[in-house]
Amino acid sequence: MTNLLINIDHVATLRNARRETVPDPIQAAALCEMAGADGIVFHLREDRRHITDRDVRLLHETVQSKLDFELSVNPEIVALCCELQPPLATLVPERRAEVTTEGGMDVVGQGARIRPVVEQLLEAEIEEVALFVDPDPAQVTAAAEVGANTIELHTGDYANAPTYAARQREAARLAEGARIAHDAGLKVHAGHGLDYTNYALFRETVPHVAEVSVGFAIMARAILVGMEQAVRDMRRIVHTPPPPSTPAARS
Repeated sequence: MTNLLINIDHVATLRNARRETVPDPIQAAALCEMAGADGIVFHLREDRRHITDRDVRLLHETVQSKLDFELSVNPEIVALCCELQPPLATLVPERRAEVTTEGGMDVVGQGARIRPVVEQLLEAEIEEVALFVDPDPAQVTAAAEVGANTIELHTGDYANAPTYAARQREAARLAEGARIAHDAGLKVHAGHGLDYTNYALFRETVPHVAEVSVGFAIMARAILVGMEQAVRDMRRIVHTPPPPSTPAARS
């Protein structure tokens, strides 16, 4: 069964838009867990545009399920992650001008910079160190070569595909990336843009996925139906196994 981890960054985005203290991402994380989330994800950005250092420390103290600390290779943030030792640290690319993460890390081109950060996180006894990568065989292979034990496949191109045929092609790319990662001994996670309508094809096509990260879709739905209902609806979709005849089920 694939686990559902929920990204609560956008709760902090709303709070910070008015420079208020509510809504509190710590409370949101607790509601997600009560509704059955398998874990909580946050991204501590260098510009602190949503999650803050205060949030990070409180999430570390209060989250009872798996905690995924997303971060860039910024030394200050890497040091904080090592101090807190979350179960999972996911390295992601980061640009100040982007609205949200736009793609995977260039592990092929930046391996010399990424490798020592991976080593630092592993030496801090963080169990899973993941690299967020596009489903490019070269990038997946490079992730294993720099010492990561996990990848998170970037599903943004799949989610944003303009037609069903295009989405099928992207799903096939993700499936191949997942197989290469699995064969290299990497754990496979996935995320970015997955939602209530596009998840079914992903589930039926992409094998070896241990967990997925979903954020914006759940937060947007929660405004209309409440956090717990939004989480339960997505959890039901993610926890539904693929039909036996699909590639993911046969893997």
